Amino acid sequence: MSIGWQKSSKWVFSFQQRKAEGTAEDKDILGGKGANLAEMCNLDLPVPPGFTISTNVCEYYNANQNHYPEYLKPQVKDAMSALEKIMASKFGDKDNPLLVSVRSGAPVSMPGMMDTVLNLGLNDKTVLVGVLGSLDEKRGWGNNVDWLAKILQMGFFISTEKSRRHR
Repeated sequence: MSIGWQKSSKWVFSFQQRKAEGTAEDKDILGGKGANLAEMCNLDLPVPPGFTISTNVCEYYNANQNHYPEYLKPQVKDAMSALEKIMASKFGDKDNPLLVSVRSGAPVSMPGMMDTVLNLGLNDKTVLVGVLGSLDEKRGWGNNVDWLAKILQMGFFISTEKSRRHR
């Protein structure tokens, strides 16, 4: 087991086009997906801005009685604020919501171990922006149902096949 977290006070690493806190060499810290996103940004490839939470957080959590590092929450808040500024939208805002995707990533790929959560930030108020904006009502609410089903499946291990068939 790595002890990288014992030397670290940085838990969140940002990336955007032409600028990333990391490279492809940082898989042990950023995970495979995070390191590759950082590298693509450094190569000036079109990648939406975002941030990676270090794999060291998992090691810290497991070694510290299921507690997160003290400085993780403020670093995530700062990264979200920076992302909101870049995207000119705000997480949870009912008029111009920032929607994000969440992916897991270990230093070594484990296909099928964790799904991607798309459209984190949808709720009963922000979905109306999609309904009233570019999406029709059925598609807007359908996106919200899909998001809720994914959370039930991943977070609570509840099968959602029945709810999908009845839509």
